[in-house]
Amino acid sequence: MNGFLFGFAAVAVLVAGLLSYVASSQPDGLDATTQRGCTVVEVDGAEELHGECIAQNAGGHALAHSPLADYTIDGNDRLTGIAGVLGVAAAFAVLFAVLRIIRVGRSKHPRADRVSEGGSASPEPGSW
Repeated sequence: MNGFLFGFAAVAVLVAGLLSYVASSQPDGLDATTQRGCTVVEVDGAEELHGECIAQNAGGHALAHSPLADYTIDGNDRLTGIAGVLGVAAAFAVLFAVLRIIRVGRSKHPRADRVSEGGSASPEPGSW
């Protein structure tokens, strides 16, 4: 099982690291839909929406100025693949932390329906 997980992690890192460079910089379907009716205009190095669309009501994201914002590292487009690998590593770290918490919880609270020494596989009435 560990070999399978290692292989899966290796493939995920390769996909994130290599395919990140060929990903489209154009807005995805949700962005494109919310921008219908507006024109994106660059003013003083920033993008502004002119016209009437849903996207004009959107606020800024709390992590918009974080080091990994916009799938880059500090805004450097050449480091997109590294940002993808870091994202995969963060996702796997969270996954393994959650699995460890679940495993510890199960070991502290054995299930009632496990076979007991008396040979009964069903829980006692009223124990559930």
